[in-house]
Amino acid sequence: MSNGTTTIAGIAIPSTDPVFLAIVGVHVLLGIVAVISGAVAMLSTKSRGRHPTAGKAYFWCLAALALTAAVLSAYRWSEDYHLFILGALAFAAGFVGRTARRRQPRGWARWHILGMGSSYVLLLTAFYVDNGRNLPLWNKLPTVAYWLLPTIVGLPLILRALRRYASVP
Repeated sequence: MSNGTTTIAGIAIPSTDPVFLAIVGVHVLLGIVAVISGAVAMLSTKSRGRHPTAGKAYFWCLAALALTAAVLSAYRWSEDYHLFILGALAFAAGFVGRTARRRQPRGWARWHILGMGSSYVLLLTAFYVDNGRNLPLWNKLPTVAYWLLPTIVGLPLILRALRRYASVP
């Protein structure tokens, strides 16, 4: 710890407050579980079992991530308000995707794929915007890449899933 920062695994966390650091720890663990469970859901056969189980874990981790992001952003609002916005958008998109699946209105699969896929892209965008400058290879990229690369990679995958599972031409 020095100059109001704490360094963990080579990443500078802009606080020495133990409550803030504890919330960061929970937030990081939730993020890891969300990324893994989201990937498992995406890569699993779309049937009972693994896909909905992983999807449920992803959604609830995403909800908790949005909450911890809101708390962490409130600590440093002027520097981190954009992370609050990304977290809120990610949760909102995930909520749309989950609600579409649960209620199953006409065309529900499209809304499910768009919502869950967009939430994952927004989750990764928030991660890279906040941490890209500390990551190998990413730290060589311009800042705008942290904002755009998750969408550039994720959008074609979402469109592919729509064609495959939601009969969208």
